[in-house]
Amino acid sequence: MRIRARVPAILGSIALLILICGFALGPAQIPAVPAIVTAAPVYEPLAELRGRERFPQGAQLLVVRDGKAVPLVEGFAATADADVSFDGKSVLFAGKQASGDLWQIWELTLENRSVRKVITTATDAERPFYLPGGRMVWAQRAPWGFQLESAEDGHPPAHAPLNPTAGPGVLPLTYMQASAFPAGVLADGRILFEAGFPLGSGTTPELYLVYADGSGVESYRCDHGRARWGGTQLASGDVVFTHGDSLARFTSPVAHEVKIDAPRAEYAGAMAETASGAWLVSARAGAGARFALKLWKPGAAALETVLAVSGKDIVEPVLLAPRTPPRRHPSGLHPWDYANMLALDARLSREGDLKKVPASVRLETMTAGGQTMVTGTAPVEADGSFFVKVPADQPIRFALLDEKGAVLRREHGWFWIRQGEQRICVGCHTGPERSSENRVPDVLLRTTTPVDLTGSAQTEASPQKTPGGN
Repeated sequence: MRIRARVPAILGSIALLILICGFALGPAQIPAVPAIVTAAPVYEPLAELRGRERFPQGAQLLVVRDGKAVPLVEGFAATADADVSFDGKSVLFAGKQASGDLWQIWELTLENRSVRKVITTATDAERPFYLPGGRMVWAQRAPWGFQLESAEDGHPPAHAPLNPTAGPGVLPLTYMQASAFPAGVLADGRILFEAGFPLGSGTTPELYLVYADGSGVESYRCDHGRARWGGTQLASGDVVFTHGDSLARFTSPVAHEVKIDAPRAEYAGAMAETASGAWLVSARAGAGARFALKLWKPGAAALETVLAVSGKDIVEPVLLAPRTPPRRHPSGLHPWDYANMLALDARLSREGDLKKVPASVRLETMTAGGQTMVTGTAPVEADGSFFVKVPADQPIRFALLDEKGAVLRREHGWFWIRQGEQRICVGCHTGPERSSENRVPDVLLRTTTPVDLTGSAQTEASPQKTPGGN
């Protein structure tokens, strides 16, 4: 289906539009490259993690150039969540043609201003991002909130696919009964997403990573505590995010977040880095004010207003320009209906290493009805290692037991392993920044056959109180 959509000329008849809509423009250092923003009468930060509507009164995408703004697309009741293609020639967005429609994924071709519906879904589809290799990722509404899904973006891929297990067709990327919402695609090809901590069961916003085939899910950093969301990767590779009332970053050499000395404001989250190194951010003075588009050069004492609209929140800035495509990665999945997991030393944890070696490890999974079920136990070797075969594509977690079967430590949250995934962890929630020792674990010296914990005989897990957990 193709719909012709006319985009008004960006430089034509701007003055009247400014007077009518109440646009306020910044006086200095306005970025030369145009940007796209979402303007909404009401914007509810973090509503997506509660399964609610971020724009309950609708929204409109605006193109901002030289401090002036015009609608990006006409003929839609609502538009939001723009993502520009790597070649800068098209824009993915979430849109509603009529006010009663579901949010669906659309694409605008900038050259001829045509609009096409990329995919039709049975529930709201929001926040799309292009992936390398001719695919895209978005947030699909589910009974428990949102989940990440992936599919072809409608363009022939420029290269042979590296991820045959990640398509073709629609592929869920998250496998838990809790909201997950995409924040962006990193340069290494992994998808940055938001979810509650502990993963799958908590409510504190946290940032996570997952590969484009749904494998390798992990926390970006394990210094959990304050709510953080709205991650954006800079050209340096650092990831900038918000706590709401402040900004911080993840940088490669440091295992914890680093504070950013930015002007006091409430920051909406997603931002864009300009060629000069300045940042386009969405910020407001406080809860009673409106979010406006601001420009900030790191180190500067103040934010400069680029665009403010009376009665509207301005959020989600993205540059309307070509950019370097993320790397494609070959999928390591196999055509199995299970997965293998090797733990190198289950005693290790960021919450403190266990002083004694657990006698066994128990695998728990969550049923569709939300019940926790035990799928089996496996011995833990003297060096803390174990090797198990686990059910795939469903929430799982481990509990470490002593020789009497009492729980020494249980993971607080859930995670998943994809079909055919072979995963190695250093310890229990040691953090992605901790490397393993250069030795063969005892369990592989004893056997290379994993203990089957796929759950041929499931029993309900006892709700024991644990002295620790992850």
